[in-house]
Amino acid sequence: MGEAVVRPISVLARDLAEGKTTSRKLIEAALARIADAGGEGGRAFIKVHAQAALRAAEASDRMRKDGIVPSPLAGLPVSIKDLFDIAGEVTTAGSRILRDAVPAAADAVAVARLRSAGAVIIGRSNMTEFAFSGVGINPHYGTPANPYDRGARRIPGGSSSGAAVSVADGMAAFALGTDTGGSARIPAALCGIAGFKPTQARISCEGAFPLSTTLDSVGPLAPTVACCATVFQVLAGERPRALTPPEFSGLRLGVPRNLMLEDLDAEVARTFEAALQRFSRRGAKILEIEVPEFDEVAKANARGGISPPEAYAVHRAWIDREREFDPRVRERILQGASVLAADYIDLLQNRARLMRSFTRMRYDIDVLVMPTVPRVAPPIEELERDAETYRRVNRLMLRNTNPINFLDGCALTLPVHAPGDAPVGLMVAGFSGEDELVLSAGLALEGTVRDSTAV
Repeated sequence: MGEAVVRPISVLARDLAEGKTTSRKLIEAALARIADAGGEGGRAFIKVHAQAALRAAEASDRMRKDGIVPSPLAGLPVSIKDLFDIAGEVTTAGSRILRDAVPAAADAVAVARLRSAGAVIIGRSNMTEFAFSGVGINPHYGTPANPYDRGARRIPGGSSSGAAVSVADGMAAFALGTDTGGSARIPAALCGIAGFKPTQARISCEGAFPLSTTLDSVGPLAPTVACCATVFQVLAGERPRALTPPEFSGLRLGVPRNLMLEDLDAEVARTFEAALQRFSRRGAKILEIEVPEFDEVAKANARGGISPPEAYAVHRAWIDREREFDPRVRERILQGASVLAADYIDLLQNRARLMRSFTRMRYDIDVLVMPTVPRVAPPIEELERDAETYRRVNRLMLRNTNPINFLDGCALTLPVHAPGDAPVGLMVAGFSGEDELVLSAGLALEGTVRDSTAV
């Protein structure tokens, strides 16, 4: 399989508008990438909608000839994480346990909005079982290898593993994912693309199989920040509109020096510092700050946090079916079985207090910037072989992203590594409700990175 040519949504939409390609051709190319025996399609997807996608593409092409183009996403292939209901299909959530569940009666809200926008569903993407890991391993359907250094078969990141690989490998123009503690941002960062976790209330979770109803968020994975912004607006039920990047000169970037910069791989640390230097040369103000809420979130999560008890409430009906579970996932779910109701209530009250504290009034910055993930993607084999290594890496993968979910903030990851290097993501984070500010700042930062890596 040759290296994928990943093109932004705006370029694909322009090519469609100018008649340089058709939706049918785009879908055929994506299906060919999925079917390539030398690629990762068989592991990146749990189900492929080949015939339905081709029919939808032909319908999109006919509509375009009649002047009907619902959105910039019209005619483009999208992969749907296996958490989301698609009418008439079983939502298995990356598991074997749900394979005999009742088919969905209707599309999830996010899926319905993508359909209304004219996007073509190409298949259901693979994921960590029940979305409960930042690593991306799935023993039931296989683990798609990271596009970087594929011979070493590195982890894709999770839980939206197939979503990230489908975009990075040219099997989809963009992907629908979820993010409970980093499940969109982590795989996007490790696979060298962009991913966005919005403020939770901005996109409906209706029709998405839950992990943690308190923390679950729906978001896109896509080639660029601008792509994420376009998909986000559609998912939020809004009309797509261009966002204007802020003036770079004077942009105030807060760098949290507590927690987020600890235990970084040398490559991650070097790439992050190089990005900060580029931003500074362009006139941005780099402000080293302390964010005490991050330390308090880490303390609150020391015994597992909110996800295990909420996940246990969902899965306790079949938790005794031990042989059908990924043991790594079952172990995390069982952490919630012993949580006292009083402790859970205290945890939610502590979260509410920290959310009230984590506001713009306390910080003289525009956005926060930090590494999305503290290390580059390690090989799959070493994590499958050793349970303790898996636990340690999983905790590290989630460390920087999880506090944003706990605090109901919004955050974007964008690639900042040089071509050919291991992917490294820069996380741009903001306070609750400041989604457009984060995306706009991301556009400015991405432009600087792209200019600096252009040959």
